[in-house]
Amino acid sequence: MKQVLMMILSDCPHCRKALRLMEDLKEENPEYEKVEVRIADEEKEKDLAESLDYYYVPTYFVDGVKVHEGVPTREKVRRVYEQALED
Repeated sequence: MKQVLMMILSDCPHCRKALRLMEDLKEENPEYEKVEVRIADEEKEKDLAESLDYYYVPTYFVDGVKVHEGVPTREKVRRVYEQALED
């Protein structure tokens, strides 16, 4: 299973929406519970944020590859989980 890194800002409404979508999707599909998602606030982890290539939050990286950046949808967040579960 692949590692997921999610970059957020604590006061970002899109990040809050993405976090709600993640919880909803885990309820729908218990397999997603197995995916380890590291959530990093770019204000608290500035060195990490500066080392990555993104501009908007939330941004998801699966095994170090950016797979989504910006406004989340249920389907986009589902794809993050699906990519993390792929062999």
